[in-house]
Amino acid sequence: YWMGYAALMWYASVYLLEKDFTNTQIGLLTAVGCIVSAVLQPALASYADRPESPSVRTMLLGANLIQLVFIISLAATAESSSMVVRTLLYGASITMLMLMIPFVNSLGMETIRQGEELDYGIGRGMGSVAYAIASWLLGRLTASFGADMIPIWAIALTILFLACVFRFPFKKDGKKAEKEETGAAGPVDFLKRYPSFAVVLLGCILIFMSHSLINSFNYQIAMAKGGGSGEMGNAMTISAVSELPTMFLFGYLLKKKSSVFWFRLSGLFFVLKSIGTFLAFNIPTYYAAQPFQMFGWALINVACVYYVDGIMEPQDSIKGQAYMAMTITAGNVMSSLFGGWLIDAAGVGAMLICASLAAFIGWLIVCLGSKEAKTA
Repeated sequence: YWMGYAALMWYASVYLLEKDFTNTQIGLLTAVGCIVSAVLQPALASYADRPESPSVRTMLLGANLIQLVFIISLAATAESSSMVVRTLLYGASITMLMLMIPFVNSLGMETIRQGEELDYGIGRGMGSVAYAIASWLLGRLTASFGADMIPIWAIALTILFLACVFRFPFKKDGKKAEKEETGAAGPVDFLKRYPSFAVVLLGCILIFMSHSLINSFNYQIAMAKGGGSGEMGNAMTISAVSELPTMFLFGYLLKKKSSVFWFRLSGLFFVLKSIGTFLAFNIPTYYAAQPFQMFGWALINVACVYYVDGIMEPQDSIKGQAYMAMTITAGNVMSSLFGGWLIDAAGVGAMLICASLAAFIGWLIVCLGSKEAKTA
């Protein structure tokens, strides 16, 4: 999944700029894709919770097949299609990609809840290993053969992901929906029950907006520092590799400090990475800012899961994880809406200043809103 995510989301600028899109158009396209997925996610998640509905795995397979059709169509019409057709196909591909995030997470979390041995930190860490490999390879492939390699790569990975999901040992838990009926009834009821969590969600949206501003427009940043798609791929690989120690060793970190400590600390490193990227004056210094990912994205990815699980009643924990996941989508939407416009209007430097401010304000809000969990 994360290899495909690297191709369609983080290499979107490389592909679309070659197809004559402007930065503003790229931002609007990705924003609309994320917004549509955010609208569809609650409805599909509610449907998936019903006892009579297909399993999470079945729904994930269906979404994957639909995405495969869109990407094959994009690749097949790369030279002959109009900009409108490219926009619709690429936007639909992003929608399906983002739509699958809660289902991928739910597949793992439900497996754990059913008593199977599954280590979340190691699983997510392997996602970063795959992401690093994909970023490095795509950087080389696009530099050598052009951006048309991106949808071809995405087709191969979607087929591989489809096979993995098909083989995943999972059975639907028919009692799940009954267990959750005693939880919060709706969004308003849920946020009233956990008011401090609503504050944390706002902070996370700003943090993820900063993260997405840098990643969605990494190609433009690399060019501003004197590089291109190859250098962008190198930077993404360094970032992804930096995540591994934190994810693999998070169980050890939890023995030293609580999840809320690591959750708060992660926000600081988003600030440091965005400022470091802004201050970088060439490719080597651009590369030097990437290891801040070790205690930024890597840490928040795992720490927030444990944090949410620790502050909520068992019947509300899945809803809490879903709301936290939606902050990533919201951050993507905000960065897509404003990032491309900022670059076109004022340049990469102005966009990075905004990313730094968003990370700083988001970090302060998370520190103020988060509270000690009942468990680690």
